[in-house]
Amino acid sequence: MTAVLFDFSGTLFRVESTESWLRGALAEAGVELGETELAETAQALEAMGALAGGIDPSWLPEDVASVWGVRDKSAELHRAAYTGLSRQVQLPDDRLHDILYDRHMAPAAWVPYPDSAEVLGTLRERGVGVGVVSNVGWDIRPVFREHGLDPYVDTYVLSYEHGVQKPDPRLFAVACAALDADPRDVVMVGDNRRADGGAAALGCAVHFVDHLPAAQRPDGLRPVLDLVGTAPRSNDSGPRTGK
Repeated sequence: MTAVLFDFSGTLFRVESTESWLRGALAEAGVELGETELAETAQALEAMGALAGGIDPSWLPEDVASVWGVRDKSAELHRAAYTGLSRQVQLPDDRLHDILYDRHMAPAAWVPYPDSAEVLGTLRERGVGVGVVSNVGWDIRPVFREHGLDPYVDTYVLSYEHGVQKPDPRLFAVACAALDADPRDVVMVGDNRRADGGAAALGCAVHFVDHLPAAQRPDGLRPVLDLVGTAPRSNDSGPRTGK
């Protein structure tokens, strides 16, 4: 393998808990909630899937359903989708819907998985190109910089910057071209079988990790090093997949 592509959320980084997210927004807005009300509100926001990078919505309101499938194609659609979900939950101050959305983009809202730095650093030492290919509606580069991982990433291919979202193979093709890598010599690492699996259409290998809280997945990325070190080059165009 000459290059590895990584998804962002649920693969290299995990977003904070919904309760922590809400607490941070309340503090920023100067709004206080009792512990019982705070817990109930956090639970309602989680059930709605209002925290990008968290769990999927339990249902989609009509105004959100119309943009949900294309939310990662632009910053405007992404904000509309997630603030639309949060607005299904009664909050003590209407400003909180935008404050919550803005908070989820802050580097402090994200934590790298325990082995992210080790794996990315080892790939750099081996001379393997690294790209991040993400369905996202905002610039994630500051998250990588804040957590010290940006020096290990050669290229970022973000859906909202291209108007294309995974599993469309065009997004993976942009990343391979930026790394000057033959897709057959590239592995895509992600947590979403449909979205990240789209790389197989180019002939990339695909390796899936579990989307778990960071503390529950201490070494889920390390098998990627074995794939890069031992996987032989294949001349056929069929996908190679791993779990």
